[in-house]
Amino acid sequence: MNPHTPATRTIPGTQPFDGTLVQRGYALNKMCYSFNEAANREAFRADPEAYMARFGLSEEQKAAVRSGQVLRMLAAGGNAYYLAKLAGIFGWDMQDIGAQQTGVTKAEFQAKLVAANQQC
Repeated sequence: MNPHTPATRTIPGTQPFDGTLVQRGYALNKMCYSFNEAANREAFRADPEAYMARFGLSEEQKAAVRSGQVLRMLAAGGNAYYLAKLAGIFGWDMQDIGAQQTGVTKAEFQAKLVAANQQC
């Protein structure tokens, strides 16, 4: 945790992306960064297991990717910005991810966005 941030400053359902989590997530984030190249996205689609092994993902990270659950990937050290690269491979957009993170359907998440916009 950041020494300048009080330990009591938390958001329910989240965990701080601290140095420990950064180190633990390095392989997963490095793999996701590789998806900037189209050839790498195709290689992952062709053989996800071999691609994950190539980057040395832990069993926890592999299971999280296989599950398609964003919260599991974040808990395994995934950085939201890098995971967005993987989301594209799965055919997700940011509203799909937001729905997963808040535990609602995509339609419910979209309705919340519309309602919030109408209050502005």
